[in-house]
Amino acid sequence: MSNISGIIGAIRTIMWQDTGLNGDAQRIEQLGWMLFLKIFSDKDLEMELMDSKYKSPIPAEFHWVKEKGNWAGDDEGITGDELLEFVDRKLFPALRNINVATGNRRALIVREVFEGNNNYMKSGINLRKVLNKLNEIDFNVAKDRHAFGELYENILKELQSAGKSGEFYTPRAVTQFITDIINPKEGEKILDPACGTGGFLTCAIENLKKKANSVEARKALQENVNGWEYKPLPYLLATTNLILHDIEVPNIRFGDALDQPLSNFTEKNRVDVIIANPPFGGIVANNNENNFPQNFRTKESADLFLILMIHLLKHGGRAGIVLPDGSLTGDGVKQRIRQRLLEECNLHTIIRLPNSVFQPYATVSTNLLFFDKGKPTKDIWYYEHRMPEGVKSYNKTKPIRIEEFEPIKKWWKKRTETEISWKVSIDTIIERGYDLDIKNPTKQEEAQEYSSVELMQMMDKSFSKGNSLLNKLKEALQ
Repeated sequence: MSNISGIIGAIRTIMWQDTGLNGDAQRIEQLGWMLFLKIFSDKDLEMELMDSKYKSPIPAEFHWVKEKGNWAGDDEGITGDELLEFVDRKLFPALRNINVATGNRRALIVREVFEGNNNYMKSGINLRKVLNKLNEIDFNVAKDRHAFGELYENILKELQSAGKSGEFYTPRAVTQFITDIINPKEGEKILDPACGTGGFLTCAIENLKKKANSVEARKALQENVNGWEYKPLPYLLATTNLILHDIEVPNIRFGDALDQPLSNFTEKNRVDVIIANPPFGGIVANNNENNFPQNFRTKESADLFLILMIHLLKHGGRAGIVLPDGSLTGDGVKQRIRQRLLEECNLHTIIRLPNSVFQPYATVSTNLLFFDKGKPTKDIWYYEHRMPEGVKSYNKTKPIRIEEFEPIKKWWKKRTETEISWKVSIDTIIERGYDLDIKNPTKQEEAQEYSSVELMQMMDKSFSKGNSLLNKLKEALQ
């Protein structure tokens, strides 16, 4: 691990010296397409050795490995302006227009990756240095691949502080906990319709690998674990992530999950398991809300994804998802969406998370919802996850840890009402207008910490109320 870590550290140093790269998101995208092509090419070489009929979809001139071309795999290959010219004018155009007429899924993946990403480096000498450092890693050696796989998670984690790109990364502890609770079974079809960098998908793959006792079962993973992603950078990172987890042809669709009428998804599209953190706080693009029945139309992406996920689940299917507080309350469309969830599914558990889990990308409070489709909700169990003693908030250096979910796992098997867990009947929820933002009724009010955004919103309301009262007093005195 130290050697792989040292290689990536050296690459970062080289990239920081290149004037074409600005910020973490660009550096990750630059490293992303290079890693993808290196890993893909290494896997191609392995597949050719194992199957004489296999032919790489990448033309030899653009292949990474030295045996095929000399632009990347040969440390003494082209450099400087010649290398930049090759990458920008030949490599990217060729791979963006790679032949996919044969139906080769691997060819389609290559095209989709290079259609949406770019080479930002301006120095061909720096680019050569990065290529040579990557040549020190052999992704066909299990030790190298597994060591890099662990490091890759840390690279993805950096997206959490990379501006808007943070929306594509869900903390590993959250993806692991939800997957452990849902516990996918062999043969089940699993979907993350907003898969980001592939955290839920890789957790599901590792969970299923432990149960796969045959070659056929391991091959079935490729078909049964599915993701959808509509942004080029996370699609690239998720595809690479799955290849690192031994999935030769990742089953990730490049496209917007909300871009077609809900009625287009029929029984053949339905799945057994959904694990997801749909985008929240965003406004849907291209009038995609019109793809949904009129009484559920909204611009809020998280609410539309909830309707989509309910629709996509098979009868008896189950889901574990992340939703913000804003989806648990509100009138109008929001209320109708929650009503549909409770009438069509058994929403049996809501885990309430602190508002700093997704910082610095988002400061809103979030919840983990677990539900099964086919029977209406009768009762909902709530559990309030508290931060460890002495910790005031999570941050980049102190994120939420998987160990913190152990008490919840123990409680899950034998549920009791405590100061941090409580049960609410459907009758109470209906009386509240299907409002799910319910505090523990037996718990006394405690001092609560608020984020700076929440404090400003509270102050704004307070000032508005004060001004209103002052105006009324002035009117009374006139």
